[in-house]
Amino acid sequence: MSGIDIIGAFESTYLPRHDTDIFESTAHDVQWKQDLGLLTSCGVTRLRYPVRWHRVEAEEGLFNWQDTDKVLHYLRDHGFRPIVDLVHHTSYPRWMDGGFADPRFRTAYLRYTEEFARRYPWIEEYTLFNEPFSTLFLTGHEAIWPPYQKGLDNFVAQILNVLPAVAEASRAYKDVLPDAKHVWVDTCEHHTGEGPGGSAYATMANERRFLVLDSFLGKGYDPHGPMAELLREAGGEKLQDLEPGRIDVLGMDYYAHCQWHFDDSGGSPNTPYPLPLAQQIYLYWDRYRLPCLLTETNVRGSTSDRATWFKYVLEQCERAREMGVPLEGLCWFPVIDSTDWNTLLYRSDGHIDPVGVYWLDDELARQPSVMSESYAKAAAGTPSNELPAFTLGEPVATWLRGYEPQMSHWNRAPAPDADQGNSLPNTKTRMELRIVNAE
Repeated sequence: MSGIDIIGAFESTYLPRHDTDIFESTAHDVQWKQDLGLLTSCGVTRLRYPVRWHRVEAEEGLFNWQDTDKVLHYLRDHGFRPIVDLVHHTSYPRWMDGGFADPRFRTAYLRYTEEFARRYPWIEEYTLFNEPFSTLFLTGHEAIWPPYQKGLDNFVAQILNVLPAVAEASRAYKDVLPDAKHVWVDTCEHHTGEGPGGSAYATMANERRFLVLDSFLGKGYDPHGPMAELLREAGGEKLQDLEPGRIDVLGMDYYAHCQWHFDDSGGSPNTPYPLPLAQQIYLYWDRYRLPCLLTETNVRGSTSDRATWFKYVLEQCERAREMGVPLEGLCWFPVIDSTDWNTLLYRSDGHIDPVGVYWLDDELARQPSVMSESYAKAAAGTPSNELPAFTLGEPVATWLRGYEPQMSHWNRAPAPDADQGNSLPNTKTRMELRIVNAE
């Protein structure tokens, strides 16, 4: 028995400029009951599930909980254990046109989180703000998501606009939901470098990955560290004095592109020297000493590629537990294919993102595969060494080339011809932190 709790999830990110979300583009908004049935068939009862603030409060100050009531009450009445996700990436109301830089954020967010807690006092686990580091990095540092700001000064300003409100909500929830756990969810990163410039940037990035969580916990940042001077110039000294929030469980989101490699010519998300995930989990646990979850992982590829990556991540989670990490569960995110991540949500074409446990065909019908078979086996307690591994196809084989030494002890089967999935990436696709083919 692996002893790792297998967790489900559904993608819901809102695209403010298009006024649509991924619940709607994948038809989960109308097929949610059937989709939850897929989880039941796999033996999975614990799941990350979002509340769509952008639909609940479509008009400022007016809350419509009707759709949320239906799903959350169904989850409660049918034995599911939701980790309720209150803000997933850019899923804020459209009237907040400044996004996470909007001066109205604190008041609106605290009003919303209070309304939620008083309406659903039986919730046992919640995430107050999904991936604050990576979300605010994309909205405030890289100008990829609205409000399309760029640079460290804007990144810091958005952190200072968002984090105190989230910390305040976490403290309030200790009183309003005293028996519920706050599951902090953010990316689990590690970076490598070579050459003077690349090594220096990797050192800085390995410091930066902890900036938001350390600030949330009232620890600030190392005033003598590799980011200190940059942060001082960007107004970051205010991060040193934030009133701390509270966390019960550390959730780590891990993808192959969470490990970048830098040299003097730039960076690539396909590092040739990936740290084994188990060691990476241990580093985060050793820093924060909290119970842990692996709250997201997937790979964009055929269903056999996904099953192979799932085997790797489960094996690494088992090893992390053997190293002493109190790792409670593993979440493959999401259960069904997502949409429009090929342009990092810049466009809204309904383009299927081939990452789910179940893949979507052209009619958005949910299709089983070798991935869903492995997922159900793991949920039943099958350890990683009894799950199949397959020969990786392109471009996943190239993306994961650095991981091959960590997988060399496996016996692999040829990838099956059937159940390959939809909208598979072509061999020239690269995993990059930028808008790909957006125009």
